[in-house]
Formats: sequence, C-alpha cells, structure tokens
Amino acid sequence: MRVRAAVIEEKAGPFVFRDLHLDDPRATEVLVKIHSVGICQTDIHVRNQDYPVPLPLVLGHEGAGIVEKVGAGVKGIEAGDPVVLSFPSCQECSYCRTGRNAYCEHAFEICFGGSRLDGSNALHWPDGAGQNKAIHGHFFGQSSFATYALADQSNVVKVPSDLPLELLAPLGCGFQTGAGAILNALQVAPGSHTAIFGVGAVGLSAIMAARIAGAASISLSRLGLSREHP
Repeated sequence: MRVRAAVIEEKAGPFVFRDLHLDDPRATEVLVKIHSVGICQTDIHVRNQDYPVPLPLVLGHEGAGIVEKVGAGVKGIEAGDPVVLSFPSCQECSYCRTGRNAYCEHAFEICFGGSRLDGSNALHWPDGAGQNKAIHGHFFGQSSFATYALADQSNVVKVPSDLPLELLAPLGCGFQTGAGAILNALQVAPGSHTAIFGVGAVGLSAIMAARIAGAASISLSRLGLSREHP
C-alpha cells in the first residue's frame, strides 16, 4: 500500500515527506493507521547519527492509532482496535522467555537495525522513484513517522476507545521509561524520599509514578533550580 512518511535521508538532515510502499502484515504483524506520534530524544540522536542506524530511514517510536489489518496469526487484536505501539523484543531469548523483554538480547538489532530481525524490510521506494539507496524502517519495530506503520503483535497494546490517542502516544516510550524506573528498577517504597533530575516527559512520568508509589517527598532538579513536592 502507498503511505506518506517523514524520511531522514542524510546525517542531521531535515525530515523529508516521501511517498513509500508498505507491505501487507506478516502472520504476527499488525497494520496500524497512525493517529498520533510523539517525538523522542532518541529520534534526534538517530537523525544526528549518534547511533549507527542506516539511512535513509523512517523514524518514530511513540505511535498510536487504529488497527487497519492483522496477520493470520495475530490473536486478541482486530481491525478497528485503538492501540499504542511500544518497543519490540525477539520473544525467544532467555530474557524474553522469562518476562524481561526490556533486556532482550537482540534489542539493539531489532530497534536500531533498520529492518526486521531477519534482515527484511516492509518499506520500499515506489516503482520508478529513482532512489539509489534502500529505504529502512522497523525503527523500534514500528517507524511511526508515517501515515501507516507495521508492528509485531508483541509491541501492540490495546487501549480503551474513550481515551485520546494524542495523549496516549508517549506511553510507548517516554512515559514507561520514567514510570518504569520508579516502579520497576528502583522499586520506590511508600514513605521513601525520591530525587528526580530533569522534568521533561520522562521526569514528569517519574514524578507521577513516585506519587503513586507513595513517596513521602519528591525532590526535583531542573536547570539548577530545585523544588520539592510535599
């Protein structure tokens, strides 16, 4: 199918809108019509080639939208479902098999490889486009800076239909990074004292999670200024 995507074609270059071809979903994949997408610092790092990700590339890893089509093996997700796209994992390594998908042994390849883990790519230049470099996608298993994105069912999360997708999109990366640090990594206990450095999307998510965890005080630091939330 024909999609419109924001493409990075050179190091530190602008996002250029291009018409591309996107393949149909494979057995465990989900085609999502993108409604909203966040932009993360990681997108900028990759655009600037701080990470060695092949170009040209479609970025975007905080996508949210409506399921358009599902592969034959997908279970629990169907066309019309509102979803948020999150990070992918291989589902097969020792970490994934024990529920620690965030530590997937293939995390870098699957998120930053510019293709599926098997090396294939669902994005292509349209016939006759005359481009001499292959287009890369599957960034964080989605490449959601586009009108449509393909993701594996393992990184597609159904959400209630009455919630605004434009607010839910950052849940796929920024929000869970901050909240996960508090709830899972640090396991902040009720009555504890918590310090958070930086109050962007990740920091604000950490603040909310610390409040939920019952922290007695939450100290914040931003640009050399400190505030304490009682």
